[in-house]
Amino acid sequence: MNQTTLTQNKESQTGISPEKAIDMLKSGNERFVTGSRIDRDYKEQVASTTEGQWPFAAVLSCIDSRVPAEIVFDQGIGDIFSARVAGNFVNTDILGSLEYACAVAGSKAIVVMGHSSCGAVKGACDHVKLGNITPMLDNIQPAIDAITDETENRTSSNPEFVQKVADKNVELTVQSILNRSEVLKELVDAGKVKIVGAMYSTSTGKVTFM
Repeated sequence: MNQTTLTQNKESQTGISPEKAIDMLKSGNERFVTGSRIDRDYKEQVASTTEGQWPFAAVLSCIDSRVPAEIVFDQGIGDIFSARVAGNFVNTDILGSLEYACAVAGSKAIVVMGHSSCGAVKGACDHVKLGNITPMLDNIQPAIDAITDETENRTSSNPEFVQKVADKNVELTVQSILNRSEVLKELVDAGKVKIVGAMYSTSTGKVTFM
């Protein structure tokens, strides 16, 4: 089996470069979009990963039920770490999780993936006030503030503005990871890890890398 179909182990993970890790995710999404997903033996993969895990990448994405990272990238058990939070932003807990993924478990890439028609982004644009949702959405406010064009309708009723915010939120999250995590910044500077942004289309299933 090649690295695409193999359940990841220490040897296969070591042989994957950051660039290769990104390419493997791109290829997986292409299979997902074209309907040519790999037929995996999940029972075998459970057995193969009983004693340990060697994922080649980590994906930070939204909790949106339409965007399950393992499925849209056509990956199996033990292939990727998946960190999910509404609005795909980073906080201390998620940063620690990503540091574990790369510095401890050996993952070679981090993908920050937003998506179209994001409910969290829409809620932030509308300044929703509801329980713990309100402080959570505050994490997306910097992306809203960064859109400084002359758009008059800056609410969820303007799909173009919502997408601009979603794109900017991914960009700022990538930068926030580098700014707030010395561990990951050192790995990136050493060429051991690559951090990239991406956007998933809920209408086509296609992931566009930034």
